[in-house]
Amino acid sequence: MADACIRLQDETGADVNIVLFLLWNASLKRQFSLADVKATDGAVANWRETAVIPMREIRRALKDAPVLPDSNIVEDYRTRVKGLELEAERLEHEALSDFFQSDAPGSAASSSIETARANLEAYEKYLAKNFPKAAVDAILAAFGKLDADAA
Repeated sequence: MADACIRLQDETGADVNIVLFLLWNASLKRQFSLADVKATDGAVANWRETAVIPMREIRRALKDAPVLPDSNIVEDYRTRVKGLELEAERLEHEALSDFFQSDAPGSAASSSIETARANLEAYEKYLAKNFPKAAVDAILAAFGKLDADAA
């Protein structure tokens, strides 16, 4: 599932935290409309643009950075940057959780897996991008397995 989420991120600009948030809500049988997805994205877009994406870009750039006399120094630095990126994503996740508690987006639905599919479709429509079918299928398969295990 991780590779599929990263593929959505890299190919369509999807925010993995929002994908996970939509799936979590699907597990609660809460279906999101296009307006719900827009509001969800609006709750974290500035943070993502200010902190998460720049940290990711720095970390990725360091992967191919010129090597200093000691290549371990660059890798240690990259590891610290990755920690900051993960912390920025964790803070975004907290903001999404706070958003859920305050506004409770979505409407009641009957099937978790169909709700997951509908939530991803609403996000795809919001981004005006075509999600790679294989990535969506992998995410939904993993979600279905997790949902079945939780039942």
